[in-house]
Amino acid sequence: MIAPTPLPEIELAVESLETPALTKAQLAELLFEQIGLNKREAKDMVDAFFDLIVASLARGEDVKLSGFGNFQIRTKAPRPGRNPRTGESIPIEARRVVTFHASAKLKDQIQSEPGTGEPL
Repeated sequence: MIAPTPLPEIELAVESLETPALTKAQLAELLFEQIGLNKREAKDMVDAFFDLIVASLARGEDVKLSGFGNFQIRTKAPRPGRNPRTGESIPIEARRVVTFHASAKLKDQIQSEPGTGEPL
C-alpha cells in the first residue's frame, strides 16, 4: 500500500472574507485560490464533503474529524412544554438532534490570541 502524500500547510485567508460566517461557496473559492482546483471541482469537493457528513448522521452514525471535533446524534425523549405566549401546555415530541463537541486541539486554538497562537 502506498502511503498518502501529506498535503502542504495552507494558510486560509479567512480574515479577508466579507461576512463573519464562512460559507460553502467561500470554502470552494479558497480551494480554488489556494490549492489550484478548478471552480467546479472545488464546489463539488465541498458539496461531497458535507453530503458525506449529512448521510452518516442521517444513518445515526457519529462523525469524527481528527483535530476538529465530533458530531453525534442524540435522541431526545418526549416531554411536556408550554407556549410562552399563552402559557398553554403542549407536548414536545421525541426527536433526534445533532450535537458537536470540539476537540481539545480546536479548543486550544480558539483560546489563543488570533494570528499569534499565543494564549489570551
